[in-house]
Amino acid sequence: MRHAVLAGLGAAVPEQRITNAMLAERMDTSDEWIRSRTGIAERRRVGPEESTSDLAVAAGRRALESAGGEPVDAVVVATTTPDHTCPATAPVVASRLGLGTVPAFDVAAVCSGFVYGLFTAAGLIAQGGAGRVLVIGAEAFSTIINPDDRTTAPIFGDGAGAVVLRAGDETEPGALLEFALGSDGSLADLIIVPAGGARQRSSGKPAAPDDHYFQMQGKTVFMHAVLRMEESSREVLRRAGWDTSSVDLLVGHQANIRILHAVADRLDIPAERAFVNLGHYGNTSAASIPLALDEAAATGALKAGDRVLLTAFGGGVTWGSVALRWPDLAAA
Repeated sequence: MRHAVLAGLGAAVPEQRITNAMLAERMDTSDEWIRSRTGIAERRRVGPEESTSDLAVAAGRRALESAGGEPVDAVVVATTTPDHTCPATAPVVASRLGLGTVPAFDVAAVCSGFVYGLFTAAGLIAQGGAGRVLVIGAEAFSTIINPDDRTTAPIFGDGAGAVVLRAGDETEPGALLEFALGSDGSLADLIIVPAGGARQRSSGKPAAPDDHYFQMQGKTVFMHAVLRMEESSREVLRRAGWDTSSVDLLVGHQANIRILHAVADRLDIPAERAFVNLGHYGNTSAASIPLALDEAAATGALKAGDRVLLTAFGGGVTWGSVALRWPDLAAA
């Protein structure tokens, strides 16, 4: 069976930086309060007329360059903030990248979206439907956040990260070796935007103003995120035949510093082997893992041959983990 092999990597973030001090000027919060609870110092925000597809195109272009500029056979965009409810964002991204009429579609699994996108692309490659696939996690999450909500506005940021996967062998560096994914729709209300979808529109009732914004039950989400990220990590490591001591780098969804530390601690992975970059990006949802991979590779935290564990938890609720060996990638 053909395996998906990581062959290219790229990322993009908006220019606009929003620091904790800037948030404290207009809401009841402080730099110390935000840092101590989330680990976040600043986040990026899209500017006027800037949207998810703009970030996706920039990150996708860099990933394609990193992979040698060869054409791809499909495009998968993981996002919770598409440019429009209809149509999907991926076809627009493919067109703007000059990829012709390749199949392109969105994946919606919130913060687990990039892991789900990798799983989908790996399946396309394994069954022969594609030889090379561009997978992008892209979010303009600030567009669905209430800017005056001190519980969510400090947490989320905007950005995009992308990888190119190609067909190869499981023995090659970069091969995605194993996946472990899951979901529990009985917990859908934990992470939700109540208004705007068919459920609210068909109710015949006007939506409350706050229902158009992202809502999250933070304490309960924390508990489930740590549990599911640990469980799926252990399962994917079991399938790969690795123990936790052999993991060179844990790259978790960059949701909250406390969640990342708790997952690493429960897996007995030392803090220095758990990559963290949410301090200057915040929680970028589906973009967070590829953004972290791009920075880890650029700073030398990832080296060719490293055993890498990816893990995420998101709305749905959804979760998933991936085990891979890091390839020798060219800088984009």
